Amino acid sequence: MMALDEDPSLAETQLYRRLEAIEVAYMSHAHDPVFTVAEAQALRGSLPGQHCKCLLLVDKKERLYLAVVREEITVDLKWLAGALGAGRFSFAKPHLLWNALHVKPGAVTPFALINDRAHLVQPVLDAAMLDAPLVNYHPLRNDRTTAIAPQGLLKFISECGHVAKILRFPSA
Repeated sequence: MMALDEDPSLAETQLYRRLEAIEVAYMSHAHDPVFTVAEAQALRGSLPGQHCKCLLLVDKKERLYLAVVREEITVDLKWLAGALGAGRFSFAKPHLLWNALHVKPGAVTPFALINDRAHLVQPVLDAAMLDAPLVNYHPLRNDRTTAIAPQGLLKFISECGHVAKILRFPSA
């Protein structure tokens, strides 16, 4: 849809315009920048909804996968690669993250699929995460958290031209 520049305020505004255009309700909260789940837990207070983490992964064939899971899940990369029929996974380097999703480390989010016009990234969603009434992600920057309904997330992903794979991730 659009190429977002490096200004996080502009990118965030464009994201919200897109959500409004497709009639997906959202609520955003400002906070200090966070880079880890532990930092987010310490700062978020009582924000409602399921808090999540996002991992951009690359396999040996250089295919990209965006795993979006509940924050308490430890993602078994070997299990995930097997479930997806992918090669061995590693975490995408910052330059690949920027080139594919136009976000920086610490701000990985399914909302960044808005920037993946070439459809290089396969979104992979945690089925149990979608059972929550609200899910929380960064809105292309790591000093905000945006809550939406899971159906809104699925609609957004579809409107970005992606088809999410939904998997039941092992809990332990």
